[in-house]
Amino acid sequence: MEKLMILDGNSLMYRAFYAVPLLSNSDGIYTNAIYGFSNMVLKMKEELKPDYIVCTFDKKAKTFRHEEYDDYKAGRKKMPEELIPQFDIIKKMLELLDINIYELDGFEADDIIGTLAKYAEKKSVEVYIITGDRDALQLASENIKVVITKKGVTEVEIYNEKRMIDELGVTPTQFIDVKGLMGDKSDNIKGVPGIGEKTAYKLIQTYGSVEEVLKNVEEISGKKLKENLITYSEQAIFSKKLATIMTNVPIEFDFEDIKSTQNYNKIELKAMLIKLQMKTLIDKLKLNEDVDIQSIKKIEFNEVSDLNSLESLIKSLVKDIYLTFTLKNKEKYSTIEIENIFLSNDENNYVIKFNELIKENSAKELLKGFLENETILKNGHDIKDAIKALRRVGITLKGLNFDTALAGYLLDSSRSNYHLKDLIEGYLGESVNDITLEDLVKLNFYLPKLTKVLKEKIESANMNYLMYDVELKLTEALASMEALGFRVNEEMLDSLGMKFSEEIATTEKEIFDMAEEKFNINSPKQLGKILFEKLDLPVIKKTKTGYSTNAEVLEKLADKHPIIDKITYFRQLSKLYSTYVEGLKHVIDKDKSIHSSFNQTVTTTGRLSSTEPNLQNIPIKYEMGREIRKVFIPSNEDSILLSADYSQIELRVLAHMAKDQNMIAAFKEHSDIHTKTASEVFKVALDNVTPIMRSRAKAVNFGIVYGISDFSLAQDLKISKKEAKEYMDIYFERYPKIREYLEGTKNEAIETGAVITILNRRRFIPEIKSSNKIVKALGERLAMNAPIQGSAADIIKLAMVNVYNKLENSNLRSRIILQVHDELILNVLKDELDVVRALVKEEMEKVLELEVPLEVSISIGKTWYEAK
Repeated sequence: MEKLMILDGNSLMYRAFYAVPLLSNSDGIYTNAIYGFSNMVLKMKEELKPDYIVCTFDKKAKTFRHEEYDDYKAGRKKMPEELIPQFDIIKKMLELLDINIYELDGFEADDIIGTLAKYAEKKSVEVYIITGDRDALQLASENIKVVITKKGVTEVEIYNEKRMIDELGVTPTQFIDVKGLMGDKSDNIKGVPGIGEKTAYKLIQTYGSVEEVLKNVEEISGKKLKENLITYSEQAIFSKKLATIMTNVPIEFDFEDIKSTQNYNKIELKAMLIKLQMKTLIDKLKLNEDVDIQSIKKIEFNEVSDLNSLESLIKSLVKDIYLTFTLKNKEKYSTIEIENIFLSNDENNYVIKFNELIKENSAKELLKGFLENETILKNGHDIKDAIKALRRVGITLKGLNFDTALAGYLLDSSRSNYHLKDLIEGYLGESVNDITLEDLVKLNFYLPKLTKVLKEKIESANMNYLMYDVELKLTEALASMEALGFRVNEEMLDSLGMKFSEEIATTEKEIFDMAEEKFNINSPKQLGKILFEKLDLPVIKKTKTGYSTNAEVLEKLADKHPIIDKITYFRQLSKLYSTYVEGLKHVIDKDKSIHSSFNQTVTTTGRLSSTEPNLQNIPIKYEMGREIRKVFIPSNEDSILLSADYSQIELRVLAHMAKDQNMIAAFKEHSDIHTKTASEVFKVALDNVTPIMRSRAKAVNFGIVYGISDFSLAQDLKISKKEAKEYMDIYFERYPKIREYLEGTKNEAIETGAVITILNRRRFIPEIKSSNKIVKALGERLAMNAPIQGSAADIIKLAMVNVYNKLENSNLRSRIILQVHDELILNVLKDELDVVRALVKEEMEKVLELEVPLEVSISIGKTWYEAK
């Protein structure tokens, strides 16, 4: 028997919208309902293998039911704003999937479904109605199956007439009578007051229909029930009528029009899915295998591999050019080199064989002159490593005008990557799937068009200053930092390694003594047996393999036995040893320095990250961790290290953004903000603030910045939730504008889906619109913190740019070599110390004019340890 699959478009879109967390693409287009709906359709199509497929939708116009009953569906919640635009997109997608859509003014999708289902049944076609609406159960029969989405968009239950009778005790037709008695709140169908689902089913099972119930009303027990049935008898009949799905809608229908095929409009469909950033659907539809964009193979590049062709090319370059670089041996600065440069302009495309040409002096001079020519504007992609590689051969790239990776990051910091290939597909809708990341020669062809699109988007988002004056200029500063590196005292590192080994062995023995036996401390299974069976500590959490012994569990057990602190210390020492003692040895370059990489496009907050190795995250809770900083030293004996650290920058940013005069006054008076807060919260004079009071006030201050709840504050301070709430209430009484600001940022995120920093850095926060309370609460915390943390990141980045430029322009030899969140580390020539100390402090403190002063503390030392 042939099969017809009917999709209830509206119902499935709603179900998908609430089942899938709020998603959006880089253009801010919401896609969660589209994604969930599409997956459901493809899954059902694969499982059912229908011969025919059709989708129905409600029209905006009123239906015949509204004409009979003005309040039909009155009181329904408005469709979520994030869902509305997704309907048009899914309709377009259905069209490209060759799935016909049926909708008609004056009738609901249910009526069209009923008409199509009954017509198909008469033609001996088996029908599957895919819906989330149980009203469709009245259409079930032997050959009409109603597929109800049960959980999210994945689990379903299939009903035919037999299952209806077996499970519900009524026939599909009698299901309408049940509705007539109990009503339907979602459609504002009244039914009979006082009759719920259980009573309605019982009455219909006994009497067969609404009419028969009303005929036999006198024999029905229950005075109030009987009264209501008599009083509202007409309403019961009318409710049944409203609940009845029509099966004779005047709609033209031809099975030939709705045949299920694989004749997708594959090129348009793939382009659409690329734009929506739905790679999993591209894979499911096998569009990567089937769709081949021929134009890619027609891209031609002129090879530049000799002096004459290089000279000819350079003479022709008079305006914007677009560059990508292939690099090799990137692991260490001493070995990184450029293999090829791919260059495009408005007319032609070129491959410059850089690695070959650089060996010849004349060609090197030409390349140097061209790359250092500021009047030739260079637009590139993820260009920092290329700048660093050029520095190694004595070339300073100048005239940098745009970087598409940075632009992609600024437009959407939540993307998993900013590969050129993905940006081309996402922003241009071009299919470049058959181009590998290594095949930059072809990808570079798209760079002019991509640059134009991203420039326009940056401008419309008011991020020009952030793009051109902060991030783009920072790229040059970071390339310099990475090239200079941070010198390491290898003898000290070896000595420290021995010290760590001894401390680890001592701590291990102390743990064994407390446990009264030896065991593998690094084995969760063995450790779990010791803690929870031998020492009989309370079990906090279990996993599939046994007891959990993660950091969270150990923290909760900290006061239960002294062994816990020793285990935590042992783990920390082991991590420090493997990561920062043994680990550092492997990344020391030929110049005895470590050249960490600083990434601009990794964090969603706007902060820089450090990798290979991560020098920003050396744990300093224990003295052994702090000692690792002793191995980092100046570049030579004529230099010293200088640390410049912003004081409480996030709280200052909060005071500025909230415009809270009390907090602003505290900073202007140069008060210790934590002591001041403690004085306010605990209602004591400043002189009477104890260290523990200050510590708690500090936790409140920083907790507020991170959107902490009273519950979390109570856990952090190990106090009652009531006490924590009192602290926070007093805090907000003292700083009322802080509460107002935080509520404002939450509302802004709910309304726009994003928050912005002082310099217009934007962060999307889809979590805040989640129906899941835990996810929504996370979104609210992110909304409160992101503008503050992001603004602090903006400030330190701009300060780095200004300090770097000032040092360069003043012909000083001192340089920034590391950034750790709110701190800059500089390698300073001793004879420049006084000048650099003053320069750094001035540039960092005057970087932006805020409502509060920015304060920077400066310290110096022969090691990083001393400089802190």
